Amino acid sequence: MNITPLGAAVGVEITGIQLAELEGAALDALKMQVYENGVAVIRDQELSPDQHIAFAKRWGGIDVNPFFPTNSGWPEIAEVRKAEDQKDNIGGGWHTDHSFDQVPAMGSILVARELPPVGGDTLFSSMGAAYDALSVGLKQTLAGLNAVHSADHIYQPGGYYSKTDLADEMTGQELSTRAVHPVVIRHPVTGRKLLYINGAFTTHFEGWTREETLPLLRYLIEVGSREQFQCCVQWEPGSVAIWDNRATWHLAMNDYHGHRRVMHRITLTGEPIAA
Repeated sequence: MNITPLGAAVGVEITGIQLAELEGAALDALKMQVYENGVAVIRDQELSPDQHIAFAKRWGGIDVNPFFPTNSGWPEIAEVRKAEDQKDNIGGGWHTDHSFDQVPAMGSILVARELPPVGGDTLFSSMGAAYDALSVGLKQTLAGLNAVHSADHIYQPGGYYSKTDLADEMTGQELSTRAVHPVVIRHPVTGRKLLYINGAFTTHFEGWTREETLPLLRYLIEVGSREQFQCCVQWEPGSVAIWDNRATWHLAMNDYHGHRRVMHRITLTGEPIAA
């Protein structure tokens, strides 16, 4: 396993392994790279849909997102796609997947299937580095604070994703997604303290109004999206990214208008998160 850092605060690139064959101690070593660095990009993979699913099952459980179109014949795989004639993309703002679930997803395994000739990179940001950058006083304020997360405004008909390739999946769905999580959590494996809010799904702090919440929430989002905490994943044929949703945010760049992009994503089952 050859490891190269992608950013000062988050991300590694790994070569010299084949995910289709990875198991045992080698798989455990890869897991620790993801837990400690937030995201790992593995190059030069030939991973069929069946192998993608088998690898995810060796990692742990699979969460099926009901809002995404599935790859025909493989319901565990969500297709994250943008057609040539679409302007809006999926994941175009800083977020962490499934924070609106009572038990948020651990992470995701994303496989590049169809790429534009240029563009379509994914940015990641470290929520451990973001938390570390806060003042002692603000850390004390956040220590006892919970936040409410919801996806209704994103996935419901007329929501933001109604302008994307998810529109057909959203037709007629009635949503009621709501979860309450600590604003600061501790990673269940590494023990690192992490900022656990995001701009897409965090609606307000528990016991606060939306109006009261926004100034502090906007500041935390600004801290979390600082360039020094980021890395950029440049996609190539045969690339696979595995990330930890608890430790990172990500953002899909929307800079390839007129071209098609198709990614296959499996979401990994998480565990209850705690302050």
